[in-house]
Amino acid sequence: MLFHWLKRYMPRSLYGRAALIMMLPIVVLQLVVSVAFIQRHLQDITVQMTLTVMRELELISELSLSAPTQEVMLEQTAPLLAPLQMGLRFLGDEELPPQDVLAWNEFSGRIVRDTLRKGYAPIMAVQFPDNRLVRLIFSNRLGPVEISFDRRRVTAAAPHQLIVTMLFFGIFMTVISFLYMRNQLRPIKRLADAAQAFGRGRAVPYRPSGATEVRVAGSAFLDMRARIDRQIEQRTLMLSGVSHDLRTPLTRMRLGLAMLDEEDAEPLLQDVDEMQQMLDAFLDFSRGVSTSPPEATDPQQLVKAIVDNWRREDRDVMLGELSGTGTVMLRPAALRRAVDNLVSNAVRYGSRARVSVALTDRALRIRVEDDGPGIPQDQRSEAMRPFTRLDPSRNQDLGSGVGLGLAIVADIARAHGGTLRLGHSGDLGGLQADIVVGR
Repeated sequence: MLFHWLKRYMPRSLYGRAALIMMLPIVVLQLVVSVAFIQRHLQDITVQMTLTVMRELELISELSLSAPTQEVMLEQTAPLLAPLQMGLRFLGDEELPPQDVLAWNEFSGRIVRDTLRKGYAPIMAVQFPDNRLVRLIFSNRLGPVEISFDRRRVTAAAPHQLIVTMLFFGIFMTVISFLYMRNQLRPIKRLADAAQAFGRGRAVPYRPSGATEVRVAGSAFLDMRARIDRQIEQRTLMLSGVSHDLRTPLTRMRLGLAMLDEEDAEPLLQDVDEMQQMLDAFLDFSRGVSTSPPEATDPQQLVKAIVDNWRREDRDVMLGELSGTGTVMLRPAALRRAVDNLVSNAVRYGSRARVSVALTDRALRIRVEDDGPGIPQDQRSEAMRPFTRLDPSRNQDLGSGVGLGLAIVADIARAHGGTLRLGHSGDLGGLQADIVVGR
């Protein structure tokens, strides 16, 4: 359960995950070393140095027990204070009551204060006014006494030096690692961009580079792309060639039937017309996946032109909502054929159709709706397969019974890196067909 919760917040990109893998050990190591250094090294040294000073304070206190006055106490402790490099003075009544003086970031000073308060009862205040001096104020029978000395007597010099050095080199090595990692991930990013572009029907220039494994994957991608292009080209040539070659005997058959009586030739002419329509559907299917390069196209203008053409044919085709502006890399001729197929399907099995366009930063959606009988939900996937015929009462395959109409549209959508989605129109009550293409 915890793993699935953390997974939602993990980076999704390869670069982000590699950065996390690289940064996490460095941060954990820095924290562990810093905590270990502060607790095991810096704190122990500070306590030991403070205990040494505490013994010196006890010695000074013992010498002052027999002093009757403050002046005598100063004279008795003077020979001891000089070697210890300490200063001693009595506080007057006019001075403020003693209190601790510690900066907010004074870590070692707090250790000194706590150690003194635990082991030296007369202590009244511990003051660290600056980075050079320590003042200790403790009670005495002759009056409050202040002893001052160099703070290096109780704290290590530059205690943060190790942490700062470690942090600096950690950041320095992290920057170097990021630069190296970026250089290593760039070939993978280029391969991903080339594969994504090819999935959307664009062939961008790509040359394998990087590590050996990335080069192998890049070479395999180029081979796969070349094989797919050859298969598309061979399929197009095969269907075009077969359709073209069959036109000649069909023409001869039509001429031969023209010599017969009209009543006897009518059934055969219908068969010839149906075969001719089948050939036209094959040609449309072969031209569906075009190898021409995409170009920047305004989808709204393209749809407006299609709707105008159908209106000139006196068909009830409406222009729906147009949202978003901009251009999309499309193959205009292929997309026009796809939308024409959907509109033709709509006006054939319904009385009116509506075409709308929705353009966002991430995708393009062209929707065609009609008021016909629609397609049952359990048959929508089957309807987009080539050479599939549904119930004759609502045969939306637009190849005159061949079963290629929606297959052509789906093929064109896939060639643009998109998809064809079939649904139910809530407004018109018939079929709703969406061509969705990523930008």
